[in-house]
Order: sequence, then C-alpha cells, then structure tokens
Amino acid sequence: MNAEKLAKLQSQVRTGGKGTPRRKVKKAVKTSAKEDPKIASTLKQLGVQPIPDIETINMFLDSGKVMSFSMPRLSANVQANTFVVAGKPEEKTPEQAFTEMISRMGSFGPESLSQLAKMSEGLQAGASVDDVDDDIPDLVAIDEDAPAKATDLDATD
Repeated sequence: MNAEKLAKLQSQVRTGGKGTPRRKVKKAVKTSAKEDPKIASTLKQLGVQPIPDIETINMFLDSGKVMSFSMPRLSANVQANTFVVAGKPEEKTPEQAFTEMISRMGSFGPESLSQLAKMSEGLQAGASVDDVDDDIPDLVAIDEDAPAKATDLDATD
C-alpha cells in the first residue's frame, strides 16, 4: 500500500461523535470463590461448620504418597464424623511432608516431635495402619468353675 492512500483513509475514519454507532462494552466476568449453590445446600444439610485458621492438611494415601492441602477451607460436623476439605491439593512424598511438619511443629514442644518420629519410623518400616497397636487390652478368659462374686447393686451407702 501507498503511504498517501493510508493517510487519506485515516483522515476519513472517525471514532465517536454524532451518528457513529456506540461500541459495546464487554463486562468482565467476575470469578468469585463462591461455591456452587448445590454444594452449599448439601453442606448445609450435613450441618457442617467452618473451622478457621487451618494452615495445612496432609492425607496419607495407600500408594505411599501424601496429598497436602495448603490453606484449605475446612468444614466439619464432628458428631456425624463428616469433614469437608476444599482447596488445591499437592502430591508429595512422605519425606517432604514430614520435613514440613517438623518445621511447623518445632514450636509445640518435644512431645509432638517424639510422636512424629514414631510415625515416621512406622512408615519407613513399611507398617500398615492395621499393624498399629491401639492400646486395647487382650481379652481375658472367664473361668466358669470359679465361684461367682456376689454384688449387691441395691445396697446404698
């Protein structure tokens, strides 16, 4: 194209003023962190309440990986044993998760660090969740030949 022709065409172009069509303004789509209304109504039916100030949540998977949530939104109904975690998860190795836990738990004292050390030893040894002793006493066999102890439940002091 010729520079003279371009200058002539530019002089004819008019933006704005009387008789020109108005430009449509595109409204920006607002993306808010609001939840889907169906999810919100379901959570309301479950009776979960938000739990504030949770920094991280770590879930140990059967595959040996750890699913870690940073700054999640946690809601819970403890009586119904229902917990809702919302956030973006990261998949980590147990070693990475434990180093982060140790750095955060250092301020809670040596008791928490010793418990964390026991957990890490169990994971390194390959112990499964079923191998953990829950401090449940063994059942004792009842000797049926022994004389029954008389207890008087009706007696008052």
